[in-house]
Amino acid sequence: MVKKPGKGSCSGPALGEMSCCQVEALIGVDERGQMVLPKEVRDKADIHTGDKLALVSWKKDGKVCCFTLIKADEFGDMVKGLLGPMMKEVMGSDKT
Repeated sequence: MVKKPGKGSCSGPALGEMSCCQVEALIGVDERGQMVLPKEVRDKADIHTGDKLALVSWKKDGKVCCFTLIKADEFGDMVKGLLGPMMKEVMGSDKT
């Protein structure tokens, strides 16, 4: 049975879920180190002026091999979702 995606964050394999990746665009880096996300990508991702993105790096053999951009508000929700139950467990074990 195929699991239908729910209304949650798209966490990908880092959180134990399988996901599909796709090359959306090739972007360049200018002399100041700046990059521009193409308008089509921003529109698809619902990214607007003033939005904050978390840049997460992934390492392989001690070297950064790729990056993930996550909307900051969704990233915060993901962290709360992961750490919340863990913190409840930690706080509960102190009451022994």
